[in-house]
Amino acid sequence: MPFPSPDTALPVRLPDGTALPFNVFLSAVIKHPRVEIGDYTYYSDFDPPRDALGWVSRIAPYIMPHSSERLIIGKFGQFAQGTRFVTASANHRMDGISTYPFSIFDPARILGYPRSLPQGRDTVVGHDVWIGMNSIILPGAQIGNGVIVSAGSVVSGSIPDYAVIAGNRAEVVRMRFSQDQIARLNDIAWWDWPIDKILENEAAITGGDVEVLGRA
Repeated sequence: MPFPSPDTALPVRLPDGTALPFNVFLSAVIKHPRVEIGDYTYYSDFDPPRDALGWVSRIAPYIMPHSSERLIIGKFGQFAQGTRFVTASANHRMDGISTYPFSIFDPARILGYPRSLPQGRDTVVGHDVWIGMNSIILPGAQIGNGVIVSAGSVVSGSIPDYAVIAGNRAEVVRMRFSQDQIARLNDIAWWDWPIDKILENEAAITGGDVEVLGRA
């Protein structure tokens, strides 16, 4: 059976062809003006939403069509159940006496509420990022390529490429490769190859030898 298209909503199938409902390619189920998702990034959820709006609300509940920030996710991401992206529209004003968002309860003013907030950075996730169960990605986080986020982490700020992070606030536990190897991997950028070439070189991509991958 050929590798599923990135437009496939339910890409995991049993040998008899039964599609499992627990894993989705996010680019196939989310169409949102402020969300960009790369090909083959999947999300696992054992209580999946029933429609596209439900998927946006599940992974990024605060981003709205009128939000100023964007959520940008790379290719080949692997996101476990409970991964949440808390984007900048979740913030409250902190320059006054009260942080209470009165205007969201007024239909005439609700669309202007995000513009009343301090300008928040886009939240960006690189390519080939694995995010463990029940992790929270805070507004403006910048997660590099090849990062592993341990389950239950709370992630903020900039995370370097190919780091393993854990905790609240998440900190680097170790680096997966040397700086020279990381530069080489980013130069190779296997995630941008045609899918046929990726599949032909699966062993090198999932192996641990950067030089072997570089010769692919």
